[in-house]
Amino acid sequence: MAAATLLLVLTVVALVSGHGEAFDPNPLQDFCVADTTSKVRVNGVPCKDPAAAVADDFFFAGVDKPGGSAASKRYGFSALTVQIPGLNTLGESHARVDVAPGGVFPPHYHPRASETALVLEGSVYFGFVSSYPDNRLFAKVLRKGDVFAVPQGLVHFLYNNGSVPAAIYASLSSQNAGLVLLGDALFAGAIPDDLLAKSLLTDRHTVGSIRANFRRP
Repeated sequence: MAAATLLLVLTVVALVSGHGEAFDPNPLQDFCVADTTSKVRVNGVPCKDPAAAVADDFFFAGVDKPGGSAASKRYGFSALTVQIPGLNTLGESHARVDVAPGGVFPPHYHPRASETALVLEGSVYFGFVSSYPDNRLFAKVLRKGDVFAVPQGLVHFLYNNGSVPAAIYASLSSQNAGLVLLGDALFAGAIPDDLLAKSLLTDRHTVGSIRANFRRP
């Protein structure tokens, strides 16, 4: 009986430990400033010598204005990644997202992170959907100064249904949150048309028409 109890305890500990390791690990030092010149390949970015760290390693300027190379004319948004070398290994990342009037950041999810979004300018319709089978919608119109949270791995979206540009500051709970745009994953990839048609309760012709739109620049 004692042996069986011990085995059960060890099994639970192993499962809990494995679950914890599925997320960004806790740092083993005060900071690990990213050494982007290193050729070493690790799960993250190697640290530079702590003695060489300076204040600018923990600083980023420019979030007060739109920018960034990650932009989508199709959806009407642009994203500026906040690159702070001193956040390396600390399990977080940040971005400014700008959305034109009528634009969207379409339904998507981050497989490795939860998210909080602070509205910097304008107003947006922002929300997420709970997992199957409930599929509950949690959404609100957010205005400047409002904050909304999205649990890890859940599908969420942002829609600027106003008449002026909007911007949010997104904080994610992983250094590499991952991004899966649902429409692109389904229609810009190689999933067979007949499979998509059956899954979406439609026909192959409709799937083909939608896929053609996703293949346009």
